[in-house]
Amino acid sequence: MSQLTPVLSVDNVSLFFGGNAALSEVTFDVLKGEIRAIIGPNGAGKTSILNCISGFYRPQQGRILFNGETDLTQTP
Repeated sequence: MSQLTPVLSVDNVSLFFGGNAALSEVTFDVLKGEIRAIIGPNGAGKTSILNCISGFYRPQQGRILFNGETDLTQTP
């Protein structure tokens, strides 16, 4: 794995509950050694993105890669 390969890559992730968008096209990378924060007001989707990363929720769009290989959005 290259130093420029993200440890975590969130690409174009969208999550909907009924007709309400909890997440809309969220994209970010975390490189090795970086510390990232997710900030925002109540209802901004902070918990929703963490639940997608952990696999508790499955986003309707986009993908989440760990170490550039493991797609966390795929059903186990």
